[in-house]
Amino acid sequence: MEKKYSIFVPCDTAQHTCDKSQYNEASLIEKIKLSIHLVYCKACQTYTKKNNNLSKLMKDKKVQTMKSDEKDSLEALFKKELSKNK
Repeated sequence: MEKKYSIFVPCDTAQHTCDKSQYNEASLIEKIKLSIHLVYCKACQTYTKKNNNLSKLMKDKKVQTMKSDEKDSLEALFKKELSKNK
């Protein structure tokens, strides 16, 4: 069976390749296909831009996370409030 190679990829494949590319896991051909896809797909251009911004923010040393006990108390508060609405 002969494989067909296409330079056009669907959006879900392009978004997956975008994710892989950020972690240097995408092959050269995948990056080329992604670049071609981004030329004509505004939705994936937006996804890529937001994905890049998120990655930059997560690498920033100023990012602070909640402490475990704070997360637990917030989760308990959410559950309490949700149970009131049932």
